[in-house]
Amino acid sequence: MTVLIGYLPAPEGDKALATGIAEAKLRGTKAVVVNSPRKGAHDRWSTLSADRLEQMNDLAAAHGVEIEIVQPEHEGSLTAVLNALAESYEASVLVIGMRKRNPLGKLVLGSQAEHILMESHIPVLTVTAVSHDGD
Repeated sequence: MTVLIGYLPAPEGDKALATGIAEAKLRGTKAVVVNSPRKGAHDRWSTLSADRLEQMNDLAAAHGVEIEIVQPEHEGSLTAVLNALAESYEASVLVIGMRKRNPLGKLVLGSQAEHILMESHIPVLTVTAVSHDGD
């Protein structure tokens, strides 16, 4: 069994990464980190720098956890990508990060996080990162 970690280079992604690695260590299993940009995206979410990849590998190694980092581009539903990866890696849990939002932010949560929570084929562990930008 594997721990699948949904990752974006943001505080909530870092929190998911740390929690997912801890969960993999607890379960004595490997972690698969998924950074899945939308096809054709060219923003800060789309690729991870070599330095960031090295930091992620170092964090896992410091905890004695083997990780694999995958970056499949997607056109449609991110949830479908995560479900397919969960099946192919025989994942037992998906870890995603969320950030605390104000009431208006909660109203528009109809984003990827809600879709993942509602449509995931495996249990989802959510962790919250505190936002300092007024959200």
